[in-house]
Parts: sequence; structure tokens; C-alpha cells
Amino acid sequence: MTARSREVPQDMLAALRQARTRGGEALSDSLARLGVRPLAGGMQNDLYRWTSPDGDDTVIKFYTKTDRRRAEREWAALNLIKPHHLGTVPVPLWLDPAEAEPALGMTVLHGTPLLAAPDQLHALRGLAHTTTQLQAVPLSGLMAELPRIDSGEHYLVRLTQAWPKLLEEQADDPLAPAMQQLLAAWHSSGDADVVIEQDEPILSRGDANLLNWLQTGDSAACVDFEYAGFSNQAFDAADHIEHISARDVPDEVWVKVLPDLGVTDANRKRFAANQRTCALRWLAVLWKQRVRRRDEFARQHERVDMLFGPSNPYA
Repeated sequence: MTARSREVPQDMLAALRQARTRGGEALSDSLARLGVRPLAGGMQNDLYRWTSPDGDDTVIKFYTKTDRRRAEREWAALNLIKPHHLGTVPVPLWLDPAEAEPALGMTVLHGTPLLAAPDQLHALRGLAHTTTQLQAVPLSGLMAELPRIDSGEHYLVRLTQAWPKLLEEQADDPLAPAMQQLLAAWHSSGDADVVIEQDEPILSRGDANLLNWLQTGDSAACVDFEYAGFSNQAFDAADHIEHISARDVPDEVWVKVLPDLGVTDANRKRFAANQRTCALRWLAVLWKQRVRRRDEFARQHERVDMLFGPSNPYA
């Protein structure tokens, strides 16, 4: 990890870590004394906002999951972006690389949830603008060495190994034949070969969840870079559109945003292959939860059928 850019507030972090072990009312009391309050949104990790004695506000992220070099990735990505002064991502302040629960301090971003924007097209064009700015940041260091987590290659492993095996084991499920037919159509399409073709690498957040985006006036800001690494433009465009968080955005809106996301005639075939692959990957994810998330699974099944069929609006 690179050198820390600001002194780590060790005493406050030690007190906060101790308070986190208590839980309940004791934790609430300790947080109040420390000038710390929990933040919503940390699905896999814990987020806090700390107001220092000097009145400065800092977002503190505790990595409760330390696999796949999450803290390192986020620290490296934010430091790579920092000199470009985009104003749409947090500025990294310090990193405490504790073995059990690393912690990262960063500046606070202000805005409203992008998915709640009254003008979806305007909001998504803001997202696309910020995304292309990030992609234009020259790769170096860790970001040039590591592919993003949840890469196209990672999706292929699920679709060629994990899910087919699961479908074989659950062959008596009435929906299994339809899933196997979709996988067969995907295999015969040659999409897998296109997904792994080499392309110009770009910086990627690695996480297409729209819940991590804020609308800030005429622009869009984003947080959560713990999956960051290199990717390519066509895959990241497809991943944004096919992420399950994007399902309430109509396709006619996404189609209008394609040029803003860098989809052109030159890479349209690559985008289409990645789009079908991303959508099918989400169907595989939901297959394991098809009873508990029945409506979402059915909706995703319909979507994959649409992307492989003649009514595909992206074709």
C-alpha cells in the first residue's frame, strides 16, 4: 500500500473499534461521545461519519470483509483519481491497514440518490459523463495490475462451471430445462469468446450498483471503489445497464444513453455480447433465490429472453 496522505486518527479509531465490539446502547453512547454516527448504505462493510474536534467531517469505512484486497483497491483507485480533481468521487484522506478490519477515511459527498431523480435521462447522462471521466484516468500501479472484481472473465466462470453444475443437480426443477436452453443459446452465440477478447483497458469502479450514485446538481457522483481495477468500456457499459439495480430504468432511456457510455458502431458487437452475458449472470444469481425472490427471478428470465430474441431494443 502507498504511503498515507494524512495522519491516521489512531486514538479515535481505537476507541471506535472498542465501541464496535460492545454493540447495543453502549455502542450508541460511545458513538455520540466520539462525534461519530453510522451511515446507511454499507451493504458489505460499515460506514460512519466522524466530526472531528476541529469540525471537519470524514467518512470512515471499516472493511468487515478483507478478501480480494478491497481496502487496497479502494485506496489505490481514489489516490489515482485524486490529482484529476473530478469532484465527483471522495478524496482519500488516510488508510489504517489493520489486519482484522482495515479502515479508510475519505471526504463526504453530497447529493440525492440518483435513482430518485425526476429526470432519469438527465441523471444517467450525468452518470455516463462521470464514468467516462474515470475511464480517461491513466492506469498505473495496482489499478493497472488487477482486473476489476466481477469482471467478464469472472462472470464466465459462473456461466460455464458453477451454474451448469447446479442445474444438473436440480434437473427435476420444472424451470431447469428453460435455463439450460438459455445457456445453450448463449454458448452457441459465441458471446463468451467476445467477452474475453482483449480491448483497451480503462479504470473501472468494478461495481455497477446504481445505489452508489448521487445526483449533484447537473452532475453525478459515486462512491465505493473496493472492487476497482481495470476493465473495458463495452463491458462496463453493459454491466451498468444490466445490473439488477437498473431494472426500474426503461430500456428506451438506456438506449439513449448508449453513446454517452461509449457504445459505438465499432464496439456494438462487443457491447451486445457483454450485455447478454451480464444479464444471464444475474439470472444465474437469482436462480439460487428463485423461491424467495420469485418476482425478480421471473422478471430477469423475461429480460434474458428479450435480449436473445427479435424484440431486443439494443440490437
